[in-house]
Amino acid sequence: MLWIPITLLAALAQTLRFMFQKRLRIATLSTGGATFARFLYAAPLIGLVAVGYAVVRGYGLPVMDWQFWAFAAAGGFCQICATMCVVALFQQRNFTIGITFKKVEVLLAAGFGLLFLGEGVSLPALGAISLGVLGVLIISDAPQVAGSEGPRFFNKATALGLSCAVLFGACAVFYRGATLHIFAADVFARSSVTLMAAISMQFLGMAFYLRWREPGQITEVIRAWRVAIWVGLLSLLGSLAWFTAFTLQNAAYVKALGQVEILASFAISVCVFGEKMRRSEAVGIAFLSVSVVLLILLL
Repeated sequence: MLWIPITLLAALAQTLRFMFQKRLRIATLSTGGATFARFLYAAPLIGLVAVGYAVVRGYGLPVMDWQFWAFAAAGGFCQICATMCVVALFQQRNFTIGITFKKVEVLLAAGFGLLFLGEGVSLPALGAISLGVLGVLIISDAPQVAGSEGPRFFNKATALGLSCAVLFGACAVFYRGATLHIFAADVFARSSVTLMAAISMQFLGMAFYLRWREPGQITEVIRAWRVAIWVGLLSLLGSLAWFTAFTLQNAAYVKALGQVEILASFAISVCVFGEKMRRSEAVGIAFLSVSVVLLILLL
């Protein structure tokens, strides 16, 4: 059951990282720049951690087949796109709702896990996961603005949130697939080397994209180092925890338990950003919380 506390740590670190990314997006950076901040500062750190751990333990270079690189590259691409969607989503709704919209990824991760890795979930666990998805639907029922004729459930925020869900659900399964195709001495060696490979590819890809499409943003990320470095540190901590949990357990179960970040994001929303919650949003968050508790009891 070691994966449970590791997942809780990952969820907390991810919520704090999103908080700092929101501050960056509000301040001076574009969506791409705020996304790149996590890779710029996390890449050298994970290199030190992975190599340092291998040297201290006396491990050699782990064996990685072509499937490892395929899964790691696919996971990295999906994660970049998903993170950009989350940062863009912050401009549509408040912090807690932005985090909550993407929680439907848990149900999708179960489907992707079965499709790509042949890993299913039990029916009781699927019921608990579905309860969490119901909470997401309740929360996505945005209030109508006076004089607005726009849709309630199907709006831009919902589209961005569902895009996050598909991409994050896929990247979780791809990353677990990568950890299953690396042959290292122990769990942490597998997870840290997998993370190093993924972040290195993400760093290079995002640097090329920003240089090509958004010149000047890399300089802005460096100038915003006082906030951006926390994005990198929290990204490293959270990603190491996520990858270790994926190494130990089915990705769908890991992401389902990770929904506890909703509670953390609610506290940040109220205490840090001074935002308020509607009654229906509180009900939706309650459904998600019950879903998490049921999953812990069932697994």
